[in-house]
Amino acid sequence: MVVIHLALELWGFTCKLTRSAHGVLPESSWIITAQVLLPYLVSGLGMAAAGIAMDTVQHWEVFTQITEVFILVPALVGLKGNLEMTLASRLSTAANTGQMDAPQQRWRMVCSNLALIQVQATVVGFLAAVAAVGLGVLTRGRVDVMQAAVLCASSITTAFIAALSLGQTTALKLSVVIRVDPPVLCVESPSSAPSGLVMVAVIIGSRKVGVNPDNVATPIAASLGDLITMSLLAGTSSVLFHYRDMWYLPPVVCLFFLLLIPVGVIVARRSPPIREVLRSGWQPVIVAMSISSIGGLILDKTVSDPDFEGMAVFTPVINGVGGNLVAIQASRISTYLHYWSVPGALPVNMAANWSDPDVIFCSSEVNSRSARVLVLLVVPGHLLFLYTIHLLQGGHGAMTPPFIFCYLSAALLQVVLLLYVANVMVRWMWRRGMDPDNFSIPYLTALGDLLGTAFLALSFRLVHSPTGTGV
Repeated sequence: MVVIHLALELWGFTCKLTRSAHGVLPESSWIITAQVLLPYLVSGLGMAAAGIAMDTVQHWEVFTQITEVFILVPALVGLKGNLEMTLASRLSTAANTGQMDAPQQRWRMVCSNLALIQVQATVVGFLAAVAAVGLGVLTRGRVDVMQAAVLCASSITTAFIAALSLGQTTALKLSVVIRVDPPVLCVESPSSAPSGLVMVAVIIGSRKVGVNPDNVATPIAASLGDLITMSLLAGTSSVLFHYRDMWYLPPVVCLFFLLLIPVGVIVARRSPPIREVLRSGWQPVIVAMSISSIGGLILDKTVSDPDFEGMAVFTPVINGVGGNLVAIQASRISTYLHYWSVPGALPVNMAANWSDPDVIFCSSEVNSRSARVLVLLVVPGHLLFLYTIHLLQGGHGAMTPPFIFCYLSAALLQVVLLLYVANVMVRWMWRRGMDPDNFSIPYLTALGDLLGTAFLALSFRLVHSPTGTGV
C-alpha cells in the first residue's frame, strides 16, 4: 500500500503532490455526495417498488390465511440485504486493499464469498421460518402444522433462490473478462445477469475508475435484493399454499435445499478468510434475523388495522433507506481501519472520545464528514420516494402534511441513531479483534428494520390520534 500526500507552500503558492496505489486519501464532502447520491436514489426507488409490491400482495389469500408470512418479510428481506451488503463490504475492502488485483485472487475471493452466502441464506432462512412459527404460537396460542410446513418451505426456497441470484454460476466469466491491464471494465453479460454479477462488476469497476466502492456497492446491493426477495416470497408461498393438500410437498422442498448445504461449505472453505467467517460468522446473521422478526411481528399486527393503512408500502422504504445509509458508513469505517491499523488496535485519531456524538457528527475526521453527508441525504431522498409512491399508488392514500412531517422525523431519527451506533459498534468490534465487514452490517441493518418499523407505526398512531388529520 502506497499513500503519498505532499503539500508545499512557498511565497504564497501551494503545490500539492498526490499519489495513491491501493491506498486511501481523505475525500471531500462533495466527492462523497457525488459518489453516494445516484446509488442511494436508485436503491431507494427500488425499495419503493418493493413497497408497492408488498402493498399489492398483502391481500393475497396466503397472506390473509397465514399472517405469519408478514413476520418473514423483514427477516428474509433483511437477510438478503445483509448477505449482499456484507459481501459488498468484504469485496470493497478486498478491492481497496489490493486483494483482488490478481485474477487468481479475484476468482477465489468471489467464488468463496458467493458460496458462503448461499450456505448462510439456506440455514438462516430455515431458522427465520422457525422464529415466525414460534412468534405466531405466542400470539395466537396454537400452531397449524400445515401452515408451519408452508412457512418453512417458502422461507427456505426464497432464501436459497435469492442467494443463488448472486451469480455463483457466472463468477468464472466475470473473473475472465475483467482485466487489470489496461484498467478498463469489460463485462459481457446478458440483461438477465444475476444481481451478484452486477454487484461484483460494480465493485471492481469502481476501483478501476477511481470511485470508492464503499460509497456505491452497498446501496446497489440492497436495491437489487428487496424487490426480488419480496416477489419470491409472495410467489413461492402462494404456490405452496395452493397445493397445500399435497402434505408431502413442503417437507420434500425443505429437505432438498438443506441437502445442498455441504456443497456450499466445500466451495467456501477454499479461501482461508472465508473459512474463518464460515466458522464464526453465524452469530451476526442469526441475531439480525431474530431482531428483524420482531419488526415483522409489529408489521403483522398493524398491517391489517385500518388506522395503519399504508404500513405495507412504507415499511420497505424506511427500513431499506436506513439500512443502506448505515451500511455505507460501516463499510467506510471498516475500510479505513483496514488501511491504517490492525485488528485489536485503533488508529491514534480514532482512539479518543469515539463514543462522543460531537466527534462522530461534527469533527473534521473523514468518517464524521461522511456521516454528515448521509444525514443530509435523508430528507430529500425520502421526499422523492414518497412522491414516487404517491404517483404509482394513484390515490391509495392522501399524504397529508402531518403524516409527511411524522414520517420524515421518524426517518431522520432512525438514521441518526443508526449512524451513531455504527460508529461505536465498528470501533468496538475492531478493538476486540473482530472484522466489522463480517459482523457489523447484519446487526445494524436489523436494528434499522426494528427502529424503522416501530417509528413508522408510531407515526401512523400519532397521525390517527384524536388530534391527527389522517394520512
